[in-house]
Amino acid sequence: MKLLQQGVVIKSTGSWYMVRMADGRIWECRIAGKFRQEDKKITNPIAVGDHVNILPEESGESALIKEILPRENYVLRQSPRRKHELHMLASNIDQAMLITTIVNPQLKPGFIDRFLMMTEPFNIPAIIVFNKADLYADEDFDTYAALEEIYSQIGYQVFLASATQEKGIEPLRELLKERVTLVAGQSGVGKSSLVNCLEPSLDLRTQDLSDYSGKGRHTTTFAEMYPLKSGGFIIDTPGIKTLGFSHLEPYDVAHNFREFFALSVQCKFGGQCLHRNEPGCAVKTALKTEEVSELRYFNYLNILQEIEDQNYWERHREV
Repeated sequence: MKLLQQGVVIKSTGSWYMVRMADGRIWECRIAGKFRQEDKKITNPIAVGDHVNILPEESGESALIKEILPRENYVLRQSPRRKHELHMLASNIDQAMLITTIVNPQLKPGFIDRFLMMTEPFNIPAIIVFNKADLYADEDFDTYAALEEIYSQIGYQVFLASATQEKGIEPLRELLKERVTLVAGQSGVGKSSLVNCLEPSLDLRTQDLSDYSGKGRHTTTFAEMYPLKSGGFIIDTPGIKTLGFSHLEPYDVAHNFREFFALSVQCKFGGQCLHRNEPGCAVKTALKTEEVSELRYFNYLNILQEIEDQNYWERHREV
């Protein structure tokens, strides 16, 4: 009788999974049966980063995934194709690195805060990297300085980098050592180029912006885990166009804007305060004294409104 062997999922293509074993061997695997996903409607039952037990098939050329081991954490997003379902980007990560830029393409208002809504529920440390600094004009550097102040004050690490000029690379390389890092970003921000700078041996495929739309083209089709010479791993993910939150409730948002949640103990209604029109709201008071970022608060209200615009029945119906 063959014994189960433990490995880590390093790539998912929808129906097949690549699993790396402790000895470095990589098995091509299929799922054996169905896996429960708690009470969530998730499009992919297994994610890159999952620790799994596999059973090699008689042929010795492939294996079956028999068990998913408990996850330390995971990053979920609303499915781009099925808004009432969720897609798991990755699991068991030590930190997440968001690659963005001020220009080429223009930074989407609120995108950073939307991304942080995926990492905060598990207290996953997030690093915000502004790439393409070689293209910034003076006003762009002013924008960066303002954003760097906002996010560093509430505990996020913020960096300025240029993949083309290979500037700002060493501090990022240090952060990746001996850690599993999810790397994500909007299409066209130079994510693959920056990852190639951080680990030249990977040679990830890159592509220029579309001349017609000015938007990025997807160069990463599926999430994939790559080893780093420093001993860590990165999980490269497909370019993100939009981030929606039909699966969340308003209080989920309030509790995952970290500085708002910290202040909520001083609110008259405590954790039940949504920080809008409630009396005795500590967040609104901090907003007036500029202790809370007006930009963050505006983005927060937009996400709340978006969730509430989807009526209760639509957000809770069975699909």
